[in-house]
Amino acid sequence: MAGDVHALARTLMRVAVVGGGWAGIAAAVHATRAGHAVTLFEMAAQLGGRARSVDAGGARLDNGQHILIGAYVETLALMRTVGVDPQEVLARQPLALVGPDGQGLRLRRGPAVPAFVAAVLRHRGWSWRERAALLRHAAAWALAGFEADAACTVERLCAAMPQRVRDELVAPLCVAALNTPAPEASAQVFLRVLRDALFAGRGAADLLLPRAPLSEVLPAPARAWLQAHGSRVRLGHRVQTLTATTAGWAVDGEDFDAVVLACTAHEAARLARAVAPAWAAQAAAFEYQPIVTVYLDSAGTRLPQPMTALPEGPDAPAQYVFDHGALGACAGRFAAVVSGARAWTQRGLEVTAEAVRQQLLDAFAPGTWRSPPLVRRVLADKRATFACTPGLQRPATVLAPRLCAAGDYVAGPYPATLEGAVRAGKAATAALT
Repeated sequence: MAGDVHALARTLMRVAVVGGGWAGIAAAVHATRAGHAVTLFEMAAQLGGRARSVDAGGARLDNGQHILIGAYVETLALMRTVGVDPQEVLARQPLALVGPDGQGLRLRRGPAVPAFVAAVLRHRGWSWRERAALLRHAAAWALAGFEADAACTVERLCAAMPQRVRDELVAPLCVAALNTPAPEASAQVFLRVLRDALFAGRGAADLLLPRAPLSEVLPAPARAWLQAHGSRVRLGHRVQTLTATTAGWAVDGEDFDAVVLACTAHEAARLARAVAPAWAAQAAAFEYQPIVTVYLDSAGTRLPQPMTALPEGPDAPAQYVFDHGALGACAGRFAAVVSGARAWTQRGLEVTAEAVRQQLLDAFAPGTWRSPPLVRRVLADKRATFACTPGLQRPATVLAPRLCAAGDYVAGPYPATLEGAVRAGKAATAALT
């Protein structure tokens, strides 16, 4: 009898989720599945946050090029829950960090560790000394449990590696995973990412590249699923106030038993300042790294692989370019990504876009571009992710009884990724009870 009463109490709990990014979607879906009465507030006109699609002059573009990997188990599970088949919307391929010259690290399908070792040994762009040095470092990291001193940077972690390995593998991998340059990035978080991606198991390192607009990958199906299961989705509503009541919490004057703050750290700090000032101060203290995505069109062009690693330099800002045609999406459309883009945003988006366009022309062999690449749109997110620096203290999930936070910035082992956001949303919902 007591168990039935507790189950009924959980079913009848009114939960407000503030923020409809991937963390908020995860929180709302898990709360709905648990039987709670959910209201999801989102200030934009659609769900998805920093990973959604936008209209751009008649075209449907994502508000940033995103990569998922096979280790994103919670994200893939969430997609299936709301009726999305990952195989239909994501192109899966073994990890390939390959440059315009075709040289690079190519993993084959199979157990993770042997696949990585074999890929390093096959890398013809490096000498035997360079390949052996990378394998020695990887073995040492594994023997140490992929742990590093909290104050250590990625640059210091890899200082003894050959320069070419650092330039061609460590630096682009670090900035892609942590959106923080290696001299500033946390070695501890970097190693955790390597452990769970490259060495976690078969398929964990596979690239999952969206071949459908991001809104169709999760946000739009999630909205339909939530509404079909009785949850309210309130778009275009920026929450103004959060206050404690005798029974729970009031969100803009509406009573709820529990609240999940799944908005940005900046917004969460604003709302929590009066009820959890210490938490709010910590959430407001983040430094951020921007990401710039440059969309270009080149009719008739097809690159050798869907994702190509680019040589970076003082006048070459992008680390990767994606061929949407090779992904089964829009032929002749390309997305070049500039991660850790603080210095380039200071130079201006027009300068950055032109530098990317010239970088693409210079990086590939003559004749690759069947028509000159033309910049279609430049999208910059100046607060794309927190700067993942050594010793960074991130705010906790629980602020107060039945008040939790969800976002890729809350305390956890991962950098700011979609998987980190989804896991945070699930954890926040669990913590409410």
